[in-house]
Amino acid sequence: MPAILLLKLTLVPLLIYAVTLAGRRWGPAVAGWMSAFPIVAGPILLALTLEQGAPFAATAAEGTLMAVLAILVFTVVYAWAAARLAMWGAMACALGAYAVAVAGLRLLELPLAVSFVAVIGALLLTPRLMPPAQEAAPGRAAGSDLPWRMLAAALLVLAVTYGATRLGPRLAGFFAMFPVMSTVLVGFSHVQSGPAFAVKLLRGMVTGYFAFAVFCTVLATALRTQAAGPAFAMAFGCALAVQLVTRRLARAQ
Repeated sequence: MPAILLLKLTLVPLLIYAVTLAGRRWGPAVAGWMSAFPIVAGPILLALTLEQGAPFAATAAEGTLMAVLAILVFTVVYAWAAARLAMWGAMACALGAYAVAVAGLRLLELPLAVSFVAVIGALLLTPRLMPPAQEAAPGRAAGSDLPWRMLAAALLVLAVTYGATRLGPRLAGFFAMFPVMSTVLVGFSHVQSGPAFAVKLLRGMVTGYFAFAVFCTVLATALRTQAAGPAFAMAFGCALAVQLVTRRLARAQ
């Protein structure tokens, strides 16, 4: 299946490349907002649909939606830890908290509508749980890190899609939401531009996850009633509309 392999190896790394450059041009808030769009999980779920079928991918999308809660745990823990620890220490704390959250969320099987409401509520609450925003220094361009960011994304996509049959659809969905964007983008940004820059990037991601939640919900519903093409088109279209609205609201604040 060369077309699917090409999708895995090129699309996500190229999208991460674009987000990285956007962050260096327009700042961490814009980069975070952009990176929360389903540019990693979307292609993973598409690959799962092509390889495992629409019912498998629909269940995986439900797991991906629930995994947003684990990502928000990662976000809050990293934001507080970054004020006291270097990048490696803050990342270890955040990934540990993420793993504990995933382990707990796996035990919950909620209806899709309830999961969606829970995620939206958590997104509204998360900015209040983070430390006060501080002035971030401008990001420093460091082109040498781009290949590492792109390689990390490609390895994640390959690992999740090839391990999907063993993981099962729901756990594969959780792994599709592994914080690759947060780990790669925030980690490099913390080292290069300081913790304030990294936390501002995380705040931008929280704003963008509203669109991500809509994408997962629409996709999980549409894949059970429509062909894959229209389902993904509808999910991405709804997510894009929400993404533009959240950006407008963020500018107004």
